[in-house]
Amino acid sequence: MDELTHFSEAGRARMVDVGEKNSTQRVAIASGVLRMQPATLERIRAGRIAKGDVLTVADVGAVMAAKRTPDIIPMCHPIMLSGVEVVFSEIVDPDASGCVGIKIVTTASCAGQTGVEMEALCAANVGLLTIYDMCKAIDRGMRIEYVQLEEKRGGKSGVWLREDLGLRGEMK
Repeated sequence: MDELTHFSEAGRARMVDVGEKNSTQRVAIASGVLRMQPATLERIRAGRIAKGDVLTVADVGAVMAAKRTPDIIPMCHPIMLSGVEVVFSEIVDPDASGCVGIKIVTTASCAGQTGVEMEALCAANVGLLTIYDMCKAIDRGMRIEYVQLEEKRGGKSGVWLREDLGLRGEMK
């Protein structure tokens, strides 16, 4: 297991010095799900949410979150993102509680000395939170699930893929 580098020898929190690391192309993919009642999903699909076009606003929120990640995660380095992609898909098979949902997949990329995992994860969370915010008046029981890193590429450690396909495959 890798050492925890965000702590000094004295045990104090610190921002890791990445100055000596090589700049490489880095990509991270994260995903998550917002479960909701079928009627809520139908209203989103039909464009009948009073606050506006839910997925367009959530897309913008996710991109903004990726760009602002170092402002809310204390030890994250400000990095120059070269791209952020957001993809939504519907989950139409109800789970045991009768809920359906929306899955988000975010991809963050940069050429730099440190990775973009936190940017992809932050984007996924805020995208889902934005949908929740826009729909909470009609469905306060929505729940965010399975926010996770799916893949990361670049840097010294190379490629990491989630082994348990989790939400990469078909929704259960």
